[in-house]
Amino acid sequence: MALYLGLMTGTSLDGLDIALLDITPSSPDHERIRFIDGLDLPLPETLRTRLWQLMHCDEACFADLAAAEQALAELAASAVTRLLTRQQLSADDVTAIGSHGQTIEHRPYGFSDRPCHTPYTLQLDNPSLLAELCGIPVVADFRRRDLAAGGQAAPLAPAFHAALFSQPDQWHGLLNLGGIANLTLLPPQDSTADVIGFDTGPANCLLDAWHARHRGTAVDQDGQWAASGKVIPNLLERLLSADYFHRPLPKSTGREDFHLDWLAQHLTGDESPADVQATLLSLTVESIVQALEQTGVSLAALTPCGGGARNGALLTQLEQRLAQGEQATPLMSCADMGWNADLLEASAFAWLAARRVLERPGNLPSVTGASGPRVLGGLYAR
Repeated sequence: MALYLGLMTGTSLDGLDIALLDITPSSPDHERIRFIDGLDLPLPETLRTRLWQLMHCDEACFADLAAAEQALAELAASAVTRLLTRQQLSADDVTAIGSHGQTIEHRPYGFSDRPCHTPYTLQLDNPSLLAELCGIPVVADFRRRDLAAGGQAAPLAPAFHAALFSQPDQWHGLLNLGGIANLTLLPPQDSTADVIGFDTGPANCLLDAWHARHRGTAVDQDGQWAASGKVIPNLLERLLSADYFHRPLPKSTGREDFHLDWLAQHLTGDESPADVQATLLSLTVESIVQALEQTGVSLAALTPCGGGARNGALLTQLEQRLAQGEQATPLMSCADMGWNADLLEASAFAWLAARRVLERPGNLPSVTGASGPRVLGGLYAR
């Protein structure tokens, strides 16, 4: 048994996820993967506010960056201690922690809003402090090696999905609904087709931001406020005309493309806030459906995961839209596949940590556009 911990805080800033996995090599390039336990912890409001401010400022103060990194490491260390105590394990029982960090900005290849743009991706993290606090080796900085190899540095989860969920004789899809929505389309195991993976557009980032502005809290619970409004067809059409939705693969995005200032460019000021929320929910659904149609892949099922998988209004509308196509695609829950929808992404970074320790590639060039497979992440000793 080889135990790994995965840590993830997403762009929706809804919490810190930690997952404990047993990942044991089963062949030269494959592992046996077993989920053991995990936690989903809310971010302290002071830390959430600080991170939100860092994600929305043009000039970040170095002291603020350092303070946020330290607070994240301390929160992560407390989560590690809590989970290991619950499982009656010690630090010596864990091979490594995979720490993703908090994405502050993601501008890979393909952005054209700045002259002479140098591609970059920035995740706040302090793996040295985390290793010191936990007494466990830490793997971090997963994305920049893929970027250095010419890739988008995202999404990375499809490689984990392929290791975990590939079906013998049919295409299966996974839909991660975090701040940004991303798709993984897994070909049949006996197929020569490549895994397809990319960001489809906004999921929770716009819904949460608009709800926070008008309702005072960050989350539209179960999509109730969106369900109370009516979709504004002309607004939805304008939003769907955004350049990102028409870019070729591979592609990835973030809050840099989809934010309230971008939304404001398409508003007249006469709209009901609830109707805008309903339209933003439809934007998420329609961009997912259009992205699926553009791939030309017929799925046996699509499995939602991430925080948006708890949004009943979103899933209901998505299920209705997927049923309207030439080949209806049913939704299948993560629980039906034996995994926790909230902890799947944290589990992915536990697996990526294992791949780094084993010196095995963690990216899929067919997904990110990198020039080849690469071992991802830096290893920080205990």
